[in-house]
Amino acid sequence: MAMAKLAIYSNNNTIFLREIMPLLLPYTYSSHHALSFQAPMAPLFSVIVLFIIIICDSPLAHSRTTPHHIPKTTFLDVTASIQKTLQVLDFNHHKQQEQLSSTPSSKLSLQLHSRASLQKPTHRDYKSLTLSRLERDSARVTTLLTRSQSFSVSELEGPIVSGTSQGSGEYFSRVGIGEPPNPVYMVLDTGSDISWVQCSPCSGCYRQSDPIFDPNSSSSFHPLSCDSTHCQLLDESQCLNGNCLYEVSYGDGSYTVGEFVTETISIGQSSVTNIAIGCGHNNQGLFIGAAGLLGLGGGTLSFPAQLNSTSFSYCLVDRDSDKVSTLEFDTPFPRNAVTAPLRRNSEFETFYYVGLQGIGVGGELLPIPESLFAADPAGGIGGVIIDSGTAVTRLRREVYEWLRRAFLSGTQGLAMARGVSLFDTCYDMSSMGSVEVPTVSFHFEGGMVLTLDANSYLIPVDSVGTFCFAFAPTNSPLSIIGNVQQQGTRVSFDLANSLVGFSANSC
Repeated sequence: MAMAKLAIYSNNNTIFLREIMPLLLPYTYSSHHALSFQAPMAPLFSVIVLFIIIICDSPLAHSRTTPHHIPKTTFLDVTASIQKTLQVLDFNHHKQQEQLSSTPSSKLSLQLHSRASLQKPTHRDYKSLTLSRLERDSARVTTLLTRSQSFSVSELEGPIVSGTSQGSGEYFSRVGIGEPPNPVYMVLDTGSDISWVQCSPCSGCYRQSDPIFDPNSSSSFHPLSCDSTHCQLLDESQCLNGNCLYEVSYGDGSYTVGEFVTETISIGQSSVTNIAIGCGHNNQGLFIGAAGLLGLGGGTLSFPAQLNSTSFSYCLVDRDSDKVSTLEFDTPFPRNAVTAPLRRNSEFETFYYVGLQGIGVGGELLPIPESLFAADPAGGIGGVIIDSGTAVTRLRREVYEWLRRAFLSGTQGLAMARGVSLFDTCYDMSSMGSVEVPTVSFHFEGGMVLTLDANSYLIPVDSVGTFCFAFAPTNSPLSIIGNVQQQGTRVSFDLANSLVGFSANSC
C-alpha cells in the first residue's frame, strides 16, 4: 500500500501536517491550519499532535540541530596531558646523521624524527615554552592576515615531525636538496607557495640544525634567468647579471632573499628534478632550527603544483610528542574521511579555503549565521582557511564569542583560572585526573561533521594543571583552522576533485 510523505512544520507553536498517510489515517485538512480527524483516529492523533507541540516548544527545537549523532560530552585525560608537559622538556636529545631512506612498502618514505629529539629547548619550564609558542603563533597569524588583506608524479611520502620543543609551533619534514641529496629539515607550510633553503655563502643566516646547503656541492643546481617562466611568476623579483633574484617577506618581519634556481628535491628514494626554489643568502626571522620552507600552498609555484600532484595529505603529530608521521603526495583519498568542499579564492590563490558552515558544542549546532564563515563574493575577503603553520585556530570575533559562551555554559562546574596570553578561557584542573567536558565539532557544507578530540581544544599551558580553551578571536573577517585542532588527524587535499578530508587517528 502506498504511503504519502509526512511533513511537519513548526510556527508559533502550531503544527501543520501534510500528506500524512491518507489511506491509513483519514483526516480532513483545512487551509486555516486546523486538523480535524475522523473517528476513531482523532483521540490518538490528538495525543500525537500534543506530543509534537511539546517537543517543538522545547529549547532544543529552537537550536540548529543536525541529523548526525554527536556525543554531548567527552573525557580529557588531565594526568596524561600534564605528564607530557614534563617529558617534552626532557626528551633524550640526540642529533642523528640521518640519511634519506625508504621503508619496505608500496609507499616511499623518509625516516621520521621529532625536532624535540634534535635539540633540547632552552625554556626553563613548560609555561615559558607555551608563551614562546603563542608569541610565534601571533607573528604567524599577522603574516597571513597581512597577506590576505593586501590585495582588494608517483606516490611520494616524507616525514613530518613536531618542532614545538624549540618554541616554533610548526611542523617539519626531512627533505633532500641537490644531487647528491643534502638532507635538511624544512618547515611545512600550506600558507606559502615559494619553497626555499638557506644557502652559502651567507650574508645573513639564522641558526639551523643541519649544515647550510652549499650550491657548489650539487651538480643539479641551475640559476634561473630573468625571462624564465618561473621568474615571471614571482611576486617580487629582480635581475642580477641576467639571473633571477627572489624576495619573500612575511608579515612578522621575517624575510628571505637570494637566487631563484631549479634544483633536485629528494623525498625518500624518489627524486624530482627541476623544482624551482629559492636559494636564500640573506634570511631572517622565526625559522629557527629549520633550513628553509617547503611551500604547500595552492599557487602555481608551490611544491604540489610543480609536482603536478592531484592530491597530498599530512598528519600532524602531538605537539608535545617525539612521535612521527608522514607527508604524502598522490596517495588514495581515505575512505573514512570526513569531507568538506575545498574552495579556491582567485584573490588569494595560495590559501586553501574549507566549506565550514557551523560549529557545535555539546552535540548541538550553535545558531551562528552561516554568512560569518563565508568569503565576500565581491572582494574575496573573509572565509575559513586551513593552515599547517598556524597553531591556534582563529575565529571571527562574533563566531568566537558564540563558541566561548556555549563552552562556558557547559563547563560551569569547573574552577576557572586566569587567562594566559591570547587565551581568555582557562581552568584549574590541578586536582583532577580526568574531566568530562562538552564536545566541540566542526560542521561542513554537505552535512559532514568532525568532532574534535578534547586534547585539541583544551590544552595545558603549564605543568601544574592550568588548561586553556585553545581558540582565539580575530578582528579580521578571515578565520584560520590551526594545527592544534588538526593534530592526530590526517588532513587530505584532493586537488582534482576540490575536497578536503579529515581522518581521525590516522597518523
